[in-house]
Amino acid sequence: MTDLTDEIAASAAQCVVEEGLEYGPAKRRALKVLGLPPKTPLPNNEQVEAQVREYIEIFCADTQPAELLALRQHALVWMTRLAAHRPYLGGAVWHGTATRLSDIYLQLFCDDAKSTEIELINQGVDFEARTVNGLHGEPVEALSIHSFCQDLGEEIGVHLLINDFDDVRGALKMDAQGRSPRGDAAAVKRLIEA
Repeated sequence: MTDLTDEIAASAAQCVVEEGLEYGPAKRRALKVLGLPPKTPLPNNEQVEAQVREYIEIFCADTQPAELLALRQHALVWMTRLAAHRPYLGGAVWHGTATRLSDIYLQLFCDDAKSTEIELINQGVDFEARTVNGLHGEPVEALSIHSFCQDLGEEIGVHLLINDFDDVRGALKMDAQGRSPRGDAAAVKRLIEA
């Protein structure tokens, strides 16, 4: 990693932790903060994640573990509520870099995207539907919820990304660091208990 790439990753990490930005927007914000042109080569997500972990260790070591635990417990509540839709937790909450500003991302694997909407309506849950890029870059439906997290005392964004039932196998392939990119409810329970 070059000094400039390292500086961009460090600035992006600060945006991730302090503002709750996702990695892509955080990298673009870092370019602006550092006064660099938009075409400047960006660090990859692994480089940003390493800087996020370092930032948390230095500046948030006293608060982040409890916030992460609260987010994982809140994710598990939603995973239990939506168990019929095969939920898997991903993102910062799964990887352990989440703070109270982080949203929860659940990948659901079901045959019918509308069945999740019906389930939420039956549970009296308000949601916003939109289309986002899915696991393989193809468009998928995303249902976004504002959910009150008792342990944090505030609203948390919970995003449900609806995937085809058969896509679960490919969604569990290990990443470049040999980690599972997401986990089911049993895996989340193990993280909570650890």
